[in-house]
Amino acid sequence: MSISYNKLWHILIEKDMTKTDLQRAIKCSSNTIGKMTRNETISMKNLIEICNLFNCQLSDIVTIIND
Repeated sequence: MSISYNKLWHILIEKDMTKTDLQRAIKCSSNTIGKMTRNETISMKNLIEICNLFNCQLSDIVTIIND
């Protein structure tokens, strides 16, 4: 099983935001952004912060892929 943040990257494009803007908005580390860029897991706390920022559900930003 793997994870994809492609939906999140599309939201950032729509909102004209960079990954650095996202990092500042949710107050996370650059390591967290790096993990998302590599489609690695991050903490639920950070995922909730992203959902709150964009007023969306987890399924709007993350896709779980069954390998």
